[in-house]
Amino acid sequence: MDAQHPPLLATHEVINQAQALENYNAYSRNIALQEAVAREGAGWAQDWLVARGAEVGSAEWIEHGRLANENPPKPKLFDRYGNRRDEVEFHPSWHECLGWLKRHGCDTGPWAEPKPGAHVARAAAYVMFAEIEDGSLCPTTMTYGAVPVLRNVPEIARDWMPLMLSREYDARFIPAAQKRGVLIGMGLTEKQGGSDVRANTTRAEQVGSATRAEDSGDGSWRIVGHKWFLSAPMCDAFLVTAQSPKGLSCFFVPRWTPDGRLNEIRIQRFKDKMGDRSNAGTEAEFWGSVGWLVGEEGRGIPTVLEMGVYTRLDCAIGSTGIMRAALSQAMHHTSQRAAFGKLLRQQPLMMNVLADMALESEAATALSLRLARAFDAQEDESESLLRRLLTPVAKLWICKRCPTLVAEAMEAHGGNGFVEEGPMPRLFRQSPLNSIWEGSGNVMCLDTLRALAKHPRSAEALAAEIAPALGKHAAFDRHIAQLQSALRDADGIESRARSLTQDIALAMQAALLLRFAPAAVSEAFCASRLGGDWGHVLGTLAKHTDFETILQRAWPQNA
Repeated sequence: MDAQHPPLLATHEVINQAQALENYNAYSRNIALQEAVAREGAGWAQDWLVARGAEVGSAEWIEHGRLANENPPKPKLFDRYGNRRDEVEFHPSWHECLGWLKRHGCDTGPWAEPKPGAHVARAAAYVMFAEIEDGSLCPTTMTYGAVPVLRNVPEIARDWMPLMLSREYDARFIPAAQKRGVLIGMGLTEKQGGSDVRANTTRAEQVGSATRAEDSGDGSWRIVGHKWFLSAPMCDAFLVTAQSPKGLSCFFVPRWTPDGRLNEIRIQRFKDKMGDRSNAGTEAEFWGSVGWLVGEEGRGIPTVLEMGVYTRLDCAIGSTGIMRAALSQAMHHTSQRAAFGKLLRQQPLMMNVLADMALESEAATALSLRLARAFDAQEDESESLLRRLLTPVAKLWICKRCPTLVAEAMEAHGGNGFVEEGPMPRLFRQSPLNSIWEGSGNVMCLDTLRALAKHPRSAEALAAEIAPALGKHAAFDRHIAQLQSALRDADGIESRARSLTQDIALAMQAALLLRFAPAAVSEAFCASRLGGDWGHVLGTLAKHTDFETILQRAWPQNA
């Protein structure tokens, strides 16, 4: 054998491949989130959030997120003897995720331990957990939204509120009275109506007499009908809409009746969803299910909307977390992968793409946590008006921007981003969900118009919120002048509701960044989003943008 030509004993060695992103602190690496937590009133939670960030960024918890999604739930409709069970079997990692969320108060913490900034601290933890697993956030969010509804129903709150506020997760499929903690789901959507809940055909009849409460025994109702989506059927009870003699009403329907019998909620099939694979989405029928009226009969829509304002907040927060996860993965990958003689992270065009994603992520973080502060200050009229107006605004805009950012982050990985072994396909499949759940984009825009029409002072509250940023950037000032003109113009307002809602979102995001973010961030955001100097895809920031400062802030190497 020629000594200069040794035999080829190996085909290749692995070089120039990034390592998996794990064992990092999801909070310490996220400067925008830290600053938002501090300024929005939850500075007291910094140490707690650092500890939570270390947990969710660990290899252990990243693996729990992967396993929960690669092993989706299975229906167990009958027991071995043919009796109906309508139970759901989950992978242990799903239960670990729900245990973490309940243990740290991500469902009902702000009510269990009320204090200034409680909703903001919860929002920050929620953002971080959304980076690793999103399906388990569904029952967490519904339980969060159910508290302000059910605490006003004494006969339900007495027995159920302590279990809802509990920090113990109890996965057992048994009556609530025997459990250490519970979760609440909901069943609103029907196949013929979708977002038009008024079109529901599910019926409710009061037990005993539908006209004389003294004849109705325990005040229970019987629910009969079909729900096209029953979210998280493993929950211990559901808020359900049904038509009663006085119109559409809201009912509390437990999985087990007070006498210990399995309630007649029959799972028909599991939805084969594009994403959200760890969570069970089902169709279900109510065969005379036992339930109790929540709120005033015939006023079911205002009742569920009270829950919806909280769940819509979580849609915005959850999409903020998904965007941050995608940005983190892209920053990590491009900081290790080289092409054409240097790291991708150092290539001028890739720097533009990454910086544009970083702006989008920081703007979403700023708006989400500012909105969470409005939930902390509900006794303040201005904050209450902002909460009513900005909840649909934030949900529309952040949830719409999420898939665009995730797709770009996937592309930054090249072919590796399209392979199921990595995190990007799961993030991409999850990214459109929050835009659909709890009201689609058009529903959010129409709700924005309702907020402006029903609460005329909400426009004043918005103006007061953005006023401190005026005079800091010419493009921002022009945008606000145009927005104010659009708000005064009622002609054809419904057909342009999307552009109006978008402009409110951009105004809020720009105002927050101008007031609180470094000049490199606010200047690039206003020049691109408001100045007409931006293309139709991410990565078209102006050449004078301070890319390096933006990227160092988005992914600090020493954190």
